[in-house]
Amino acid sequence: MTGRMHGRWQGPGGGRGGRGPGRGGWQQADLPPATDAVAWLSGRLPDGWFVGAPEVTVDREEIVIVGELPALEGEFADTETGRADRAAAAAGRISRFRETTRDERIEIARQAEHRYQRKVAWGARLGEQVELFTVASVPVMTRLRQPERIVLDTLVDSGVARSRSDALAWAVRLVGEHADEWLTELRAAMAKVDDLRAKGPTGDDA
Repeated sequence: MTGRMHGRWQGPGGGRGGRGPGRGGWQQADLPPATDAVAWLSGRLPDGWFVGAPEVTVDREEIVIVGELPALEGEFADTETGRADRAAAAAGRISRFRETTRDERIEIARQAEHRYQRKVAWGARLGEQVELFTVASVPVMTRLRQPERIVLDTLVDSGVARSRSDALAWAVRLVGEHADEWLTELRAAMAKVDDLRAKGPTGDDA
């Protein structure tokens, strides 16, 4: 692994943490800060796994590590078939990395989870193709993945919302205000479906 580690720190929320997955998870105040997670991983990850430094993203529940794999060998024609072959080869390379590094990734994740009290998820990038392996889905009135949770945490940390639930409600209201015309059309289409369903045969007619 060469180059410097790229970390994406998400402000105060990344250090405070949240309740861990499931019952008996750690309380927010009990979470250790993860401000040195990028540096720790830069020393812990094996050399040669990735081209350059992986991207490390941290929030209150999860640390996501995504690294760039070595480029594919050989040339692929700039045709529909060639592009499909390139995509298939990239998928195969990512799958091979996932399988051959599984045991070591599990051990690194175990150590990181013990150190930072956050779940660890992995991903790999090859060209334009990116695949995330098992990642956390955290309940916040609904299940959201890390990018969506970061949006909510930003609203909370900036004082726009008091909590994630409040931030989610704020976001829904905002979408409703700016998508009123589209939502009106959607409701009209749903009403037409209901009308057609009502006019159709019922089980008693069969």
